[in-house]
Amino acid sequence: MGKIQAIRGMHDILPEESWLWRHVEEAMQDVFDAFGYQEIRTPVLEQSQLFMRAIGEVTDIVEKEMYTFEDRNGDSLTLRPEGTAGVVRACIENGLLHNQTQRLWYRGAMFRHERPQNGRYRQFHQFGVEAFGFEGPDVDLEILLMSAAIWKALGLSDVELQLNTLGTPEERARYRDRLVDYLSQHHDALDEDSKRRLHTNPLRVLDSKNPDIQAIVAEAPTLMEYLGDESLAHFERLRAGLDNAGIPYVVNERLVRGLDYYVRTVFEWVTDRLGAQGTICAGGRYDGLVEQLGGKPACGIGFGMGIERVIALLQEQGELSSPQTADLYFGTAGNTTIDAQCLAARVRNALPGVRLLV
Repeated sequence: MGKIQAIRGMHDILPEESWLWRHVEEAMQDVFDAFGYQEIRTPVLEQSQLFMRAIGEVTDIVEKEMYTFEDRNGDSLTLRPEGTAGVVRACIENGLLHNQTQRLWYRGAMFRHERPQNGRYRQFHQFGVEAFGFEGPDVDLEILLMSAAIWKALGLSDVELQLNTLGTPEERARYRDRLVDYLSQHHDALDEDSKRRLHTNPLRVLDSKNPDIQAIVAEAPTLMEYLGDESLAHFERLRAGLDNAGIPYVVNERLVRGLDYYVRTVFEWVTDRLGAQGTICAGGRYDGLVEQLGGKPACGIGFGMGIERVIALLQEQGELSSPQTADLYFGTAGNTTIDAQCLAARVRNALPGVRLLV
């Protein structure tokens, strides 16, 4: 019989790299603690309907990428492709949003059946934060400051904040109609992916990576033209906060994000040091999602951060070195290993934190 190998796109984390994962995880936890966010842990398996309702049935994730199967009871279950929907479900189910605000963070494995490539895997890992019950742009600024604090704690450079606003669903619907009209005038020049999205999720055409489509999109009307005074004021107050905090950013009016639930603020932290897959953190507001999933209306905002990409960026910078295996070594002569182990136990008790190898 041949060797059993890991599933394609799902990787082992070996000891030579696991220390770096711990370094990243501990740094992020320290930042979350400093901002007063509490940890929440949710299952990796959820009912499939949760993601269909939250993400949108005409998104690439639901249509192509989810690991979905029926269990022995005939229930449709899905390995979580992202973290927000499960956290919202947990908050609703456990009454965490009744007349109260919440600041939460999570970590764990996510699963998407897509083509494995550099920095993109079928099992990948994320840290994320979700804040509920805050209407104004203050919390938008808070989580952007938090993510900037993570880059500082890790010593990461060459990371750029791209920012946009999607307005309200009503404003976006008016823009959607205008965008479809414009793209329809160029229908013959659209690639097959853009033609498919034209009548299902036309805003996704805006972030096409096809240079020919980018040329068409460059002349398209912008969503900013369709925003009302309240949405514009929210965005301008956020920008003023970033300016006051000294956080540089770029307004990218083609940034739309891939999930249906986003409204108003959306953002990505990107780098050009990881090739085409340059986004290492992304998120935004989802003020209607809690109600959409059966809860009472509550504002929400959050981000997801890909740990593999953060680690790849750290490795590319090449400034970290693996810690030594041990602080002390006990060598033995003859058949004295048992005695050495007993002595080592006494040393570890007397010196908590010492790394000792027998």
